[in-house]
Amino acid sequence: MSRGRRTLPALAAFLVALGPACPRTSPKTLGPGEARVLIQSPSGRESAVRVELARSPAELERGLMWRKELPADQGMLFVFKESSEHAFWMKNTLIPLDLIFIGEDLRVLGVVADALPLTTDARTIGVPSRYVLEVNAGYSAAHGVARGDLVRLEGL
Repeated sequence: MSRGRRTLPALAAFLVALGPACPRTSPKTLGPGEARVLIQSPSGRESAVRVELARSPAELERGLMWRKELPADQGMLFVFKESSEHAFWMKNTLIPLDLIFIGEDLRVLGVVADALPLTTDARTIGVPSRYVLEVNAGYSAAHGVARGDLVRLEGL
């Protein structure tokens, strides 16, 4: 038994010494020009979405129109200059989406789930938001995204 006790600290010391020499690559590391939205619930559950950014008037207007598909765990983040009650329509959007409205305080304010494509119905939550994240329909339910969740924006 005493031999095993001595080996374990020696192995731990070796791994600690080796650690700095090992490259620290992580699937969570962003490359140049990439952006991500992390959503964390009060229980600690976290989900990540790689996003394209819509900031200019043309990008904000176009959004995800004419797209035939959107890869899982990817989306588009609409970054508005100021908070306002933003409304979205799906007239030229070909895929169903969830719209996650995010406030200045980087908390989820509400979700419009399963917005049907090719409609002109206004989608809003009725309160001012600063950001809106569009993801595939069902993402919010599958990842437990809910009002009050904390949001972290990376690469903006």
